[in-house]
Amino acid sequence: MHNTVKIGNDLFYVGASDRRIALFESAFPVPRGVSYNSYLLTDEKTVLFDTVDRSVSTQFFENVRFALGGRKLDYLVVQHMEPDHSATFSALLSAYPEATVVATKKTASMLSHYFSYPEEKVLAVGEGDTLSVGKRTLRFVLAPMVHWPEVMFTYIPEEEILFTADAFGTFGALGGGVFADERFEAEFLPDARRYYFNIVGKYGVQVQNVLKKAAGLKISLVCPLHGPVWRENFGWFLQKYDLWSRYVPEERGVAVFYASVYGHTQNAAEIVATALAGEGVPVKVYDVSVTDVSELLSEAFRYSHLVFASTTYNNGIFVNMDNFLRDLAAHGLRGRKYALIENGSWSPQAGTLMRGILGSMKDMTELGEGVTILSAADGAAREKLLSLAEEIAADFRG
Repeated sequence: MHNTVKIGNDLFYVGASDRRIALFESAFPVPRGVSYNSYLLTDEKTVLFDTVDRSVSTQFFENVRFALGGRKLDYLVVQHMEPDHSATFSALLSAYPEATVVATKKTASMLSHYFSYPEEKVLAVGEGDTLSVGKRTLRFVLAPMVHWPEVMFTYIPEEEILFTADAFGTFGALGGGVFADERFEAEFLPDARRYYFNIVGKYGVQVQNVLKKAAGLKISLVCPLHGPVWRENFGWFLQKYDLWSRYVPEERGVAVFYASVYGHTQNAAEIVATALAGEGVPVKVYDVSVTDVSELLSEAFRYSHLVFASTTYNNGIFVNMDNFLRDLAAHGLRGRKYALIENGSWSPQAGTLMRGILGSMKDMTELGEGVTILSAADGAAREKLLSLAEEIAADFRG
C-alpha cells in the first residue's frame, strides 16, 4: 500500500525508510536506520527526482504509481547516481519506458558503468540550464564533489524549492513526519553531524562553493536525498554547514580520546578530564576501542580542543587509535588545539608517532609537551597530567 506525503503544490514525497540496515555503505553504524528520499512533481509534465535503494523498492514503486495517478512519467532527474539512489534506476525505466533521463554528461557516463540503457533517453544538462515542465521551471546547479563528481542540485524558482542530492542529508529513518521542523535538533542533529563529517567532510572547499551558489537563491523548501525535508528555519542548518565546511569548531570544549589495554592509559586520560571539568571546561571522554570511529571523527570535528591518549602497542600507536588518527587525517581535520598522553611499559613510542600524524594536518597546534606514563601513573605523573590540564584550560579560557 502506498505511503506518500504531499510536501508542496503538486509535489509528493515518494521515498521510504530502512530500519533493518546495520551499516550504511558497509561502514557506518545506523542504529536509527536511514531514509532514501525521492520526490515526484506532477505539473503539466511529471518529474521524478532520483530513485532509491533496492531495500525499499517495493514501497517506492507503490508510492510512485499512486502519486502519478495513472499518468505517464515524463522525466527522471538523476541528481546523484550513487547506488543507494540509483539501484532501482533500470527497474524504473522498465516500468516507465517513456521517461526521459535528465542528467549531466558525467552522470550519464557513470550510470553506464552500472546499467545498460539507451543513450538517446538522456537529456544532458549543465550549469544554469533550464527545463520547462509546465507552470514550473527546473534550473540545474552543478555541485561536483558534494560528495561525488557528478552531483547536481535542481531549483524550482517559481516556488523556491531546492533539491540538494546528498547535501543537507542525515542518517536516521523518518518516523511518520517528513519535515525537519518537527523534531530535527532533538533527534537528528548528532546523526546529521556524523553523516556530514564521514560522508562529505573531506570536501569542505567544494561545499563552500555550492553554499555560495545557494546564497543567491530564495529557498522555501529544501529536499535532500536522506533525512527530513526543510520548510522552516533552514538558515539554522545552513549555518552548521558553513561552520563544518570551513572546519571551524562547532563548539568550544575538549574531547578526550583514549586507547587503553589494562586501564592505566584510561586512568591518565580521566585525570586530565576530571581536572578540566573542575576548571569549568566542557569535556567529553571517549574510549576509541568501544566507540565507533564514525562517531569519534564527528566529535573531533565538533570540538575546539582535543586530547589523545594511547598506550604503545608493538612499538606503535594502539591499533584503534592509529586507525582513528589516520581517519582524521584522511578527512582533512584542521585548525584544532591538541595535547598528547603516551604510555609504554618499556619503550613509549605512541606520543612521537601520534605527533607525526597530527603534525601532517593543517593548522594543528600542540599544547604542552605531552605526558609520558610508564605502565601506570605515579605521583609525579599525576602532577604532569594536572599541569597539562591547566595548560589546556588556560588556552581554552584565552
